[in-house]
Amino acid sequence: MNHVIILNAYFGTKPSEDSLSEITSLCSSTDCDICGIVNCRVTRINPATYIGRGKVDQVKKLADETNADMIIFNGELSPSQTLNVADITERDVITKTNLILDIFARRACSDEGKILVELAQLKYIYPRLKGKGDELSRQGGGIGTVGPGETKLETDRRYIKSRIKSLERSLKEIQKRQKLQQQRRSKNLVKTVAIVGYTNAGKSTLLNALCDSDVYESDRVFATLDPTARTTVINDEKIVFVDTVGFIKDLPDSLVEAFKSTLEIAKSADLLLCMSDIITDFTSQRDVTDEILNEIHATQNRLYVLNKCDKSESGFVSNEYIRISAISGSGLTELKNSVYENLFGSSSPVTLTLPYEKAHLVESIKKLCFNVQVEYDDEKVTVKGQINDKKSDKLKQLINS
Repeated sequence: MNHVIILNAYFGTKPSEDSLSEITSLCSSTDCDICGIVNCRVTRINPATYIGRGKVDQVKKLADETNADMIIFNGELSPSQTLNVADITERDVITKTNLILDIFARRACSDEGKILVELAQLKYIYPRLKGKGDELSRQGGGIGTVGPGETKLETDRRYIKSRIKSLERSLKEIQKRQKLQQQRRSKNLVKTVAIVGYTNAGKSTLLNALCDSDVYESDRVFATLDPTARTTVINDEKIVFVDTVGFIKDLPDSLVEAFKSTLEIAKSADLLLCMSDIITDFTSQRDVTDEILNEIHATQNRLYVLNKCDKSESGFVSNEYIRISAISGSGLTELKNSVYENLFGSSSPVTLTLPYEKAHLVESIKKLCFNVQVEYDDEKVTVKGQINDKKSDKLKQLINS
């Protein structure tokens, strides 16, 4: 277990409670022991250390007093700033990006997830490689080597470059297979709904509730990393729901870029379920979700869902949101109806009276309608059910054929 000091630099009059809450949640997910938090108001970014030298010295003093072995910066530092703060504090210094990548590495299960995490880690580490003292001792030398020989730093950089290229080749092969799967779904006219939104908003729990599945779920940030697809049937229509990686405020651009292939699932879906947690700042969570979706150019229809309503006494009601509890099941019927209407159009009741010479059409009618009831009497067959607007024309053609 690492004993850490959180360095929280902020602009404005006071630090954001949400920002602090998120970084502490991230630390909890990696089993870090938080020894202290140092807030630092920034009016001008110091090119060398981001914050002023006096504040860095204060962090070092607190780390010495609490025996902390690591500094976690709640934000992003340049490679040189990271190294400078580490030199002054005599501690390992990591950023929010490091922390998230560490969580991703623990959660990744699929081949694609593991490759994406390693790629992101290597690309993040590469500009931060540092060599001095013994690390710059000569490696190799001799025949065929120009100058004093290759340093360990150069060897490390060459290895990382080679590994990045290898991982990128493997990733392309996996993505080819995924595109084939998506093409098959489109060919079979199977609709796909991506569950997106803030981390720990209950996306995996909702997937399990909608599809009667047993996907891993946990009350912690980034509990799942790999996209998970499950199938269910709503009004006789087969629908694939996909659980995606969670979002978080100020998600570093490098991570959005690194996991774009995972987010492509959201981009290719027919509908987006954007989830927020009603017991937190759900308006901010919605803004973060919309921002990332816009960044990857996901322009499909979006349904906004407020989860955990069973845990909230808030009477907030808005036509923009569907209130649910993925655990208790409240609101799920309304959600399913909204999903169905968005994918297939609104539905209306239909009653058909067929002479017996057209009774052979009943099975075809059942494929177009849902909630079908068939009644037979001496002279006719009566079919009652519901049909969505997009299939009404097909039904008319069938009856008149």
